Amino acid sequence: MAPEKKTHRKPAIIVSLSDYKRLSRLAEAHATRDPEVSGELLSELDRARIVKDDQIHADVVGMGSTLRFISDLGEDRTITLVFPGEADIATGKVSILTPIGAALIGLSAGQSIDWSARDGRVHRLTVEAVKAPAVGTAAVAASADHRTAS
Repeated sequence: MAPEKKTHRKPAIIVSLSDYKRLSRLAEAHATRDPEVSGELLSELDRARIVKDDQIHADVVGMGSTLRFISDLGEDRTITLVFPGEADIATGKVSILTPIGAALIGLSAGQSIDWSARDGRVHRLTVEAVKAPAVGTAAVAASADHRTAS
């Protein structure tokens, strides 16, 4: 008999209304280019609790948030979740249109989630801390989203 693979239930997530709208459009626009990641992002958005922008807590991962996480491989990283046009792995800017980016949206400090890397391996990460985006980042993000979706 093959060993039983333990699966974890996905944690409850919260997404701001503006992130929900922008990310839904972005995922749909990229569905033909990268259907797997686009589908993962849409799936996360579908299960999220959507709240008004002024009701989102600072410790919830949203677009532009900087967060620290620890992986099951012992990796301790600090990254910023960004739109595809802003992504730069060398500076810690991770695109929402990556498997790990889609997994992180809506998580809060202390929550863990399993995510599948592009090579198919399943990893578990735990969010240790979240820092809200700087004031004015939402306007920049909306602008970047518009350019990316066009």
